[in-house]
Amino acid sequence: MTLQIYNTPYKKKQPFVPVNGNNVGMYVCGVTVYDMCHIGHARSLIVFDVISRFLRKKGYNLTYVRNYTDVDDKIIARANSLGRSYKEIAEKYIDEFKIDMDILGVKPADVEPKATEHIAEIIDMVRMLEDKGLAYRAQDGSVYFSVSKFRGYGKLSGRRIEEMIAGARVDVEEQKQDPLDFALWKRSKDGEPWWDSPWSKGRPGWHIECSAMSTHFLGHTLDIHGGGRDLIFPHHENETAQSEGAFGAEFAKYWVHNGFVTIEGEKMSKSLGNFMTIRELTKEVHPEILRLLLISRHYRSPIDFSKDALHASQLALVRFYEMLDRVEKSPLRQGASPLGTVIKTFSENFDEAMCDDFNTAKVIAHLHDLTTEVNRILDNDPAVVSDDIPRLKAAMSEVSEILGILEQDPAPFLETIKRSGISDVGLSGDEIEGLIEQRNAARKARDFKKADEIRDMLKSRGIQLKDSSEGTTWEKV
Repeated sequence: MTLQIYNTPYKKKQPFVPVNGNNVGMYVCGVTVYDMCHIGHARSLIVFDVISRFLRKKGYNLTYVRNYTDVDDKIIARANSLGRSYKEIAEKYIDEFKIDMDILGVKPADVEPKATEHIAEIIDMVRMLEDKGLAYRAQDGSVYFSVSKFRGYGKLSGRRIEEMIAGARVDVEEQKQDPLDFALWKRSKDGEPWWDSPWSKGRPGWHIECSAMSTHFLGHTLDIHGGGRDLIFPHHENETAQSEGAFGAEFAKYWVHNGFVTIEGEKMSKSLGNFMTIRELTKEVHPEILRLLLISRHYRSPIDFSKDALHASQLALVRFYEMLDRVEKSPLRQGASPLGTVIKTFSENFDEAMCDDFNTAKVIAHLHDLTTEVNRILDNDPAVVSDDIPRLKAAMSEVSEILGILEQDPAPFLETIKRSGISDVGLSGDEIEGLIEQRNAARKARDFKKADEIRDMLKSRGIQLKDSSEGTTWEKV
């Protein structure tokens, strides 16, 4: 099935045709390393992790580049406030970022360059733009891109020049010729990091670093350039202008942007007290629950993060694992079974949904349908045809490989989730198991009043008991 990708500047899905045969170059804007990553970062990182996994699964020879911005005003300000060097701050938060990615199951990109490692390429690109008359040196030694000299500025974001000028603000220290012009090279102030250049002792502007690094590793035309919607303007618009201005070639064939994350309906902000880091969140929530939540909506749609959404994600994930656990524990038999057809249909629907602009929301819906069908089949016949076991495992392996969920053994995972959700109950898992044993003993002694009292007490604390021929189990409700 042909992969279709929604291309931001064209506002529609287009068939994916790489520039160079089966080789695909994808560049995604990474993090500015001055603080811990938050839930908004997690969404973008997981979205492009899934996209990269799927492209490889489809047989493309992918080179995935995701950068670190390791010199920036925010990094310098953080370093100064702590009395440390910008490099110490950057390295600390690069290390913290890698820990977060390991927790979330986000695979490393093929290349993870730092801006400070590519100063030579950045200077060469600025010089090229200056030679072509698209950049100018200000009196203080900074260099700016001249937006008015580049035809087509605004084509990515769809903004008109007049609207952009009306909204433009100029810092009092900037020496722009036009409000829309942006810095390619910034003269460093006293105490700031600097590199020698033909114009001044300075450092790169934010936009130029991504253009220099992406084209250095992937060539003048990228197959896919990605990032959050907040980067469309001005960052990606400026990248496009300076890259196409310098090299005279289309900068990116496909622009992919993920939607925003809100917290309980509000924009995430430290001032509102709803700022949640990945590290804080995953101390309380299993990373697969968070992953499932963030891929449960189409990547282009906004997603609201809330306790209710997390709870719904946990219930869904537990449901999937319970189905797999049930299959694993079912007796085996030979013969015909409708399960094989159900699994085949799921795999076909999975591929169709992912080829439809990486529609993970549809995939999750198909996973729910599969779970419903498997449970219905087992309700009618608790034995599983032995040939269906490897078929289901292969289908779930594909889910794990691409979505990064259902990677655990079902029984231990379910036990972990069950015990991790009882902190507000006032009882430990062992205490609950002990009460269940007391109830079972009371039932055996036909002391049904005591058995009911134990059951009702547990229910009042949010613990639901389930009796079956295999014994009594419990869950937090």
